[in-house]
Amino acid sequence: MLWVMLGSMLFLLVLGFPMMVPLIVAPLLVVATYLKGFDPMMLIQQILAGIRPLALIAVPMFIFAADVITTGQVARRLIDFVMAFLGHIRGGLAVTTTAACTFFGAVSGSTQATVVAIGETMRPFLLEDGYDDSFNMALIINAAGIALLIPPSISMIIYGVVTGSSVGELFIAGVGPGILVFVLFSAYCYVASRRMGVKQRERFDWGKRLVALKRGLVPLGFPAIILGGIYSGYFSPTEAAAVSVLYAVIVESFVYKHLKLKDYYRIALSTGLVTAVVFILVAMGAAFSWLVAFTRIPDMLLPPILGADPTIFRLLIVIAVSYFIACMFVDSIVAIMILSPIFAPWVSRLGIDPVLVGVLVTMQAAIGAVTPPFGCNIFTAMAVFRRPYIDVVRRIAPFLVLYIIATLMVILFPDIALFLRDMAFR
Repeated sequence: MLWVMLGSMLFLLVLGFPMMVPLIVAPLLVVATYLKGFDPMMLIQQILAGIRPLALIAVPMFIFAADVITTGQVARRLIDFVMAFLGHIRGGLAVTTTAACTFFGAVSGSTQATVVAIGETMRPFLLEDGYDDSFNMALIINAAGIALLIPPSISMIIYGVVTGSSVGELFIAGVGPGILVFVLFSAYCYVASRRMGVKQRERFDWGKRLVALKRGLVPLGFPAIILGGIYSGYFSPTEAAAVSVLYAVIVESFVYKHLKLKDYYRIALSTGLVTAVVFILVAMGAAFSWLVAFTRIPDMLLPPILGADPTIFRLLIVIAVSYFIACMFVDSIVAIMILSPIFAPWVSRLGIDPVLVGVLVTMQAAIGAVTPPFGCNIFTAMAVFRRPYIDVVRRIAPFLVLYIIATLMVILFPDIALFLRDMAFR
């Protein structure tokens, strides 16, 4: 039964069908082949149940806010702000790119939006300073993955919906690992810039830094309002999404006066398309996951892998590896929808904090966004930079190693993720 599911999905993916088609066909094939007399209406009920949680309302609003600020001036001002303070250090432009991706992730929550907004702006500067272009593209697509860890994060919302974990706790728990990845990437940028013989830029004087800070205060208001509002108790994560839309519209239309009313029609169409794809994946992933549980496939797979007396460390490693492999081939939303319910009973049995697991899952989603063969950031970079696949992925290996090191550090030292959560909620 399992091989029929996996085989049919792989076959359809190789033929070029979008992910939603294998998610529909594989369960139907299993039902038709192995479950005689099974009522198909049960699958339809699970499809509808998958998109029923109210927390999912936050998803289209965060997507819309990301589309608004990607089209506007926020990215440029964030880059100027970071450049003023970090541009002069060794490898400063590459570190600036990493920091700008981190800050923009705190504004947009989207890896692909970060690739577009930061990549299009920073890549010409990196080339001008003498950085190798394959390094530039690898840096941009990997640093953009930090957007999944720094709130708001759509992957964390999906995980929270599936497992019943607090989205607010997941948001703040992602900050520590996000900063950890940023520090590791920045250290590598320093080493790589020395090897490439990149010269240091001139230091900004404090007058220019204050100007850049003034210009960057409004964009930095996004994470301040969202996180401050959630953790002060003024509004929920779903309400924070609505506030982010309002703030984005005010900033881009009335403060910067960059967007007109007619621009929002095009932005809304783009948001509607992305939202439709996300919700189809969520709905079909819920039905697929339910069928996997119904046929008791996890009971056949996990005991031999985890052993008779599984440890917390072993379970977390298995979870990380499973999501890492899954996100290499399918969208992270699909991986979260299918795998999370499978591991949830084991997480509960061993008393592991589900928020810690959620952070690990999100880290694997970030890795999956940049890992061949189907990482979404790779194809976004190909479209934005107009470069072939092999050029985009040629120098991603060091960044993937750093992601893996960060994952192991979070497993070995959970307080990296849980310290801020405990301060805010315990």
